[in-house]
Amino acid sequence: MELEYPDDLRYLDSHEYVRLEGEIAIVGISAYAIDQLGDIVFIELPELGDSVDVGERFGTIESVKAVEELYPPVSGTVVQRNETIIETPELIGDDPYGEGWLLKVRVENPDDELADTLSSVEYRSHVDGE
Repeated sequence: MELEYPDDLRYLDSHEYVRLEGEIAIVGISAYAIDQLGDIVFIELPELGDSVDVGERFGTIESVKAVEELYPPVSGTVVQRNETIIETPELIGDDPYGEGWLLKVRVENPDDELADTLSSVEYRSHVDGE
């Protein structure tokens, strides 16, 4: 199966992605990471109103194979979390870049936030090298 790396997203080398829509960042985990993890059984996410900071863990994703920490590509305040994915984590693999998002974060400085992220081409090169 060919994995997708949408061009409108920015990625972290730890496999999270971000899509900026104004001052709201939609954060999720890439199809590559989901493929590597296998069947997802549990997702832990922060509460509404919590702050997330680049480089600091905001949650975990657990599969039958492993537990991985999640890191935000942007800093800001959680304004929404995907309750459907928390309740039914196995659905994340069906549409990781659409209905499978994890968090929506209000960012303070959207232009500055993406400095350390990868383009889809850079991310594809990164995962092809793993």
